[in-house]
Amino acid sequence: MPGPVAPARIDSAEDVVARDAVARLLEEHGPRIFSLALRLCGNRADAEDMVQDVFLQAYRKWHTFRGEADPGTWLYSIAARSCKARMRRKGGTDRRMPAVSQLMPWRETSIAAIPMPSEDGEAAPVKASIRREAEEAVHRAILTLPEPFRVPLILKEMLELPIEQVGAALNIKPETVKTRVHRARLLLRQAMLRRVPQRSAPDPMYDKRVCLDLLKAKLDAMDRGRGFPIGQDVLCERCRAVFAELDLAQSACASMAEGSMPASVRRAILNAIRRERINS
Repeated sequence: MPGPVAPARIDSAEDVVARDAVARLLEEHGPRIFSLALRLCGNRADAEDMVQDVFLQAYRKWHTFRGEADPGTWLYSIAARSCKARMRRKGGTDRRMPAVSQLMPWRETSIAAIPMPSEDGEAAPVKASIRREAEEAVHRAILTLPEPFRVPLILKEMLELPIEQVGAALNIKPETVKTRVHRARLLLRQAMLRRVPQRSAPDPMYDKRVCLDLLKAKLDAMDRGRGFPIGQDVLCERCRAVFAELDLAQSACASMAEGSMPASVRRAILNAIRRERINS
């Protein structure tokens, strides 16, 4: 005779809450977490493993979420820790960040030849081509960044989180986030400039001290959004060009967060959570 049938497992109230909460997070944040993982890991297989690990951790740790932070920020902090652990296990990247003085635009002799929009839209195809080149250059440059710079940059520029939320996700001070993101932005700008069409750079209108103050004001404004509090008429042509390059690099970062999560990855995550529930 067959043995007794084991009773079906009944989920506890905590299990149901965790499962439903993570399912909502997967629906709302899954595509961006997948895009984030692709940029952080550099290859699809590692990115899929990382995304599955992130949502499994979210399910396991849901009981620790107290509702004091935004659930998305909490999820991104899990993703950031997962990425940092993976990069360190693989030895990270050997590249060192250049000194700040090497990232400044003072000695450059060329600027990006970004066409101005025209009424008939003639410049649109050229701008689209430049944007594609910029995105490719920025993506490649991101993969060369050391982990302490790569992770905060991606959280800030790809996911467009406020500086304070990035600091909370990484457990570092907002000023540290700003310093790292500013240096990374300047490096991305240089990398992008090497790939897009160029023209001769005009001479600066101000001395270096004024230019440095304007550049700092621009980077601070980028932390808050994409505006700039100083009128364009105050800027010289060279400053306007450099700031347009920074905007293009930032826009290229933001576009990388767009996309969808493959259905196969979504199924794998839900199946992993189901197995976790059964085996727990």
